[in-house]
Parts: sequence; structure tokens; C-alpha cells
Amino acid sequence: MDSIRDSSDPTDRRLLDEFQRGFPLIPRPFAELAARLGSTPADILDRLRRLTAAGAVARVGAAFRPHRVGASTLAAMAVPPGDMVRIAALVGGFEEVNHNYEREHRLNLWFVVTAADGARVRAVLAEIEAATGLPVLDLPLERGYHLDLGFPLWT
Repeated sequence: MDSIRDSSDPTDRRLLDEFQRGFPLIPRPFAELAARLGSTPADILDRLRRLTAAGAVARVGAAFRPHRVGASTLAAMAVPPGDMVRIAALVGGFEEVNHNYEREHRLNLWFVVTAADGARVRAVLAEIEAATGLPVLDLPLERGYHLDLGFPLWT
């Protein structure tokens, strides 16, 4: 699958569009998704595995307001362009890194670290510095804003 936008599978499209928000928080959420989509729980799980492997889904899980559960920070690094893929994979390999992304800026790799407490967040940043040999800029939250990251994939 070159791009998820190229997918013509209506169940994939509905799964990705309809459940960015409102994922059922019940004991058997995949059974509920399957019922709503006219499928089976096993099929929904297979689809999510395939879509994750294709890069269309980064994770399935809850998103909490910053510092409601544990601690987090936004961080950035200046990565030599020829080393971006290697460094991004290394940073993304840390369990505490939610996601990372490249930006067009001197600080070209940005990522979010979430952990049980501030001490672990700081330790992960130090581990990333040690593993990459590059300094990490810690950008702790000063004021919160609500950003709705759900958006329609197909119009």
C-alpha cells in the first residue's frame, strides 16, 4: 500500500475515519468496532495490524491531557540530514517516545516523551543524548492548548 489514501477498502476507510475519536472504552472494544463495521473482532485486529505495518496507524490507545497521568515533554534535536532515518528510528525505539517527526528547521527532529514521572522523562532525554551523541532540547509545557488531531482522511 503506497498510501493509505489510495486504499479502496471501505472497512479500512471507515475504521480509520470513524474511530480517531470515540474509541469504545469497554471490556471488548474490538467486538464493538466489529459490530459497528459489520465485521468480526479478529478481522478488525488483523486490519489494525496490517494498517500499522503499512504505516497508516502509529498506535491504538488513549490520549490524555499532559500531566494528568504521568509526565511528558516535547523535545527537539538538530540531526544531520544524512543521519535522519537512523536517528529517528533510534529515538522512536524508546518505549517512552510517543511519536517523532521531521520538521523543516535547524531543529529538525521533534518528539514527545511520556513517562511515569519527571525524573524518568529527564532520564530518557539523557539516554537519547547518550545514544545519539546529539544534544536534546527539552521544551516543557508552559501553557496547555487543546489540539484536535483527528481529521477526515477521505472527503
